[in-house]
Amino acid sequence: MLPKKPIVMIPARMASTRLPDKPLADIHGEPMIVHCWRRAVEADLGPVIVACAEQEILQAVEAAGGRAVLTRPDHPSGSDRIFEALESVDPDGRHDAAINLQGDLPTIEPQAIRAVFAPLSDSGVDIATLAVEISEARERGDPNVVKAAVAFPPGGDVARALYFSRSPVPWPGPEDSEPLYHHIGLYAYRRAALERFVKLPASPLEKRERLEQLRALEAGMRIDVARVDTLPLGVDTPADLTRARDLLAPQ
Repeated sequence: MLPKKPIVMIPARMASTRLPDKPLADIHGEPMIVHCWRRAVEADLGPVIVACAEQEILQAVEAAGGRAVLTRPDHPSGSDRIFEALESVDPDGRHDAAINLQGDLPTIEPQAIRAVFAPLSDSGVDIATLAVEISEARERGDPNVVKAAVAFPPGGDVARALYFSRSPVPWPGPEDSEPLYHHIGLYAYRRAALERFVKLPASPLEKRERLEQLRALEAGMRIDVARVDTLPLGVDTPADLTRARDLLAPQ
């Protein structure tokens, strides 16, 4: 059954080696984190909370009319950060699902945020995420592009995740003709699944691939993947920031 009261959580921290103070990077007069917050509000799934590590981010979000919660700065992952924030704003457990939206996706489409929530309609799904078919040949072997091993049924856009890897999985097939899927790091957790996940120790495959979602798979948790048509721009470098500004330029 689809959870009744989801909440969208956006983890954000200032520490970024390639783009210092990334959440506050200016995009046409507003910090990047505010653009992400607006996209989440437009998705209209439920309340939107920014879980931030620094006071500067909180002030930027509140100045735009949003809500933010200050968390410990030393969390190892965004999942840990949103769990602390969720326990703070909702100690009674009214929200039965949490969408973890990265704070560096200012161009994400609201329908993509809604798409990641939909697979939770199957009561057997613990966590949902997104993938898009790889269209550029260079991405197939790029270790910075995480691949989702998923067998979508004919005519269907939701299937169970079998594995995630930085290698091209599954094997591409003859003449690289078979599709590979680019994993999009956006997650929807059932409340109980998020609590279980953050209490699990880092797993062997997670450490080897440097992909935290493998911790859930190794623990027997079910992750389903929704296929979408567009890849949101993740802003990690000054060049990415320039591209985001171009994409979000007023028409």
